[in-house]
Amino acid sequence: MRASRLLSILLLLQTRGRMTADALAAELEVSVRTIYRDIDQLSAAGAPVYADRGRAGGFQLMDGYRTRLTGLTDAEAETLFLGGLSGPAAQMGFSGAVTTMQLKLLAALPPERQAAAERLAGRFHLDPVGWYQSADEAARLPAIAQAVWTCRRIAVRYESWKGEVARELEPLGLILKAGLWYLAARPVEGKQREPRTYRVSNILDLTVGEAMFERPAGFDLAGWWAETSRRFEAEIFTGAATLRLSREGRRRLARLGVEQARIAAQADATAGDGVAEVTVPIESVAHAAMDFQRLGAEAEVLAPAALRARMRDAALRLAALYRD
Repeated sequence: MRASRLLSILLLLQTRGRMTADALAAELEVSVRTIYRDIDQLSAAGAPVYADRGRAGGFQLMDGYRTRLTGLTDAEAETLFLGGLSGPAAQMGFSGAVTTMQLKLLAALPPERQAAAERLAGRFHLDPVGWYQSADEAARLPAIAQAVWTCRRIAVRYESWKGEVARELEPLGLILKAGLWYLAARPVEGKQREPRTYRVSNILDLTVGEAMFERPAGFDLAGWWAETSRRFEAEIFTGAATLRLSREGRRRLARLGVEQARIAAQADATAGDGVAEVTVPIESVAHAAMDFQRLGAEAEVLAPAALRARMRDAALRLAALYRD
């Protein structure tokens, strides 16, 4: 355990530069006294760690010193290979970099670790796109990724639910969700400058500018996306519908989403093979009508009246279409 912590200290100092004892202790979840003992141990072993005193002081490595990538376990080497997702990397224009990284990793590993890493790459493949779907046509993704990396503003023409809009944005990060790419970006103008979500495939035109911007202090892409997703899922449902479902209808309802699957399972537990009435959250009457038509004659909408009328109109048009 201590040897692993000593290596972690070296890697932290190598990647982050000067760090205080308090910062190292917080990162490694140990006491400050333990950090001082570990630094003494590293110095005694010949590692070129030295301390700067004063308010801006801390520990750092001598200029030019680099640790070697040794000591990786099978699991660690295999996990690094899982990080090289060739599909998403290729879409962003980094497929060559991923290949080079894997080759360098193999060259740095001892022979017994090379076999473990190559074995994982040959036996596991990640395909994030759902069945009967294709990945976004993200031709502009490499340019967006470069703008994110270099902190350059972009001008976009974007197709939103309100129609086409023009925006100047500060791109903060890219998210791959269920095979679809999303851009987290902050509008340059306007009263609300909080980061927003833009679907990359809806960007109709893109220009990467020369103007640079400063990222918001403390912006955490993963944390922001988790909160944005939670808020979206909580706010998307604006009403509820009452349905009468057969057993087959509940099975079909479960395919519409996680919440619908939970409701269907609860109804199955009480109704068994019989008919059950359930209340299902809906986004809007229009969206619900499209979704519930997929249930066919195995479901009857009881309320609200506007949704029942829309389902009836759709059924009449369908019957008229197939009258002959």
